[in-house]
Amino acid sequence: MTSVAAQLLDELGYDPDDGVPQLGELPCAGLAIGALIAARVGPRRVAVARLGSGRLVVVDDECPHDGGRISDGFVDGERLVCARHGWELEARNGRCQRACKLRE
Repeated sequence: MTSVAAQLLDELGYDPDDGVPQLGELPCAGLAIGALIAARVGPRRVAVARLGSGRLVVVDDECPHDGGRISDGFVDGERLVCARHGWELEARNGRCQRACKLRE
């Protein structure tokens, strides 16, 4: 890591060149149903998903169960499913909340 990159990481708390696009750079209008991708809002990691109904949601990219990345999972109808342990999550008010059951 170059000294400039190390300084940015230290001052900003994230590496702006890590390949995760800013939310405003994504073509959200063309995002297909069932798509789930990682993005950023400044230093904050978010997951952008197009649910089965066509509704677009943006949530923190962190599972409330154990901190895994929601963007590594998949969309199942109106829920997001975490890839780590299969927890089903509902997107509400910009956050993921634990749904009613653990996926088996």
